[in-house]
Amino acid sequence: QVQLVESGGGLVQFGGSLRLSCAASGSIFSIGRMGWYRQAPGKERELVAVITNDGATNYADSVKGRFTISRDNAKNMVYLQMSTLKPEDTAVYYCNSYPSLHNYWGQGTQVTVSS
Repeated sequence: QVQLVESGGGLVQFGGSLRLSCAASGSIFSIGRMGWYRQAPGKERELVAVITNDGATNYADSVKGRFTISRDNAKNMVYLQMSTLKPEDTAVYYCNSYPSLHNYWGQGTQVTVSS
């Protein structure tokens, strides 16, 4: 079974950048679509970005033009490059398949953007 571990979060000021990483213990090649999700305190978890095995991507309107999702199947890694960060981007970020699978949820990585 694939296990996913997120890393790369931290505290960054308004307008800054961060690169999140998702490391899989198993192969992600068989997972057709991978996604990044985020959940802010008191709010529903939302889908931020999706990438297919062929590299096609989709983004939530709130992050389009600022975030870039990528994957390296050979290294079993998924990335989220975040730029021009805003305080409203503050959340715990998770990776998972799309649609998500319960057993794939990790602990996430906290991203905090100061104003």
